[in-house]
Amino acid sequence: MLPSLKTTFTLLSLLQLISSRAMTPSPQQILKEVILLIQQLNSGVQVPCNDTRVAQVTFMDRKLPDQELLCQADMVLTKVTRCKEVYEPLITNLKRLHGKKNCFLRDENEIYLRHFLPALGNFTQGMYRRRGSSATQ
Repeated sequence: MLPSLKTTFTLLSLLQLISSRAMTPSPQQILKEVILLIQQLNSGVQVPCNDTRVAQVTFMDRKLPDQELLCQADMVLTKVTRCKEVYEPLITNLKRLHGKKNCFLRDENEIYLRHFLPALGNFTQGMYRRRGSSATQ
């Protein structure tokens, strides 16, 4: 009786330890969350703070790694202070994806936020498709 009780207690303790740990989502899951957040922002009547001018990120520049472009997008959205609370979940997920402390952002060219978000959405959807197809191969 005592050995089985001891085994049961050990299993319950192990189960509690596993369930109490926060599950860290995969980069693919975080990327999917970013895409959903952008779609939600774009699906409204208008993009929050849509007339705000932000630095243009050259998402089509294949010389820059994806992490650098995500970092630049993070920096752009961090500078939008008027609607900070709206963009905070997106910024947090971008930070989790790129994992960099800082990056270089040229701000000589600016675009409206309402044009920036669809470009970021297209870029992240492309990343998602590329990662998904490379995972299946």
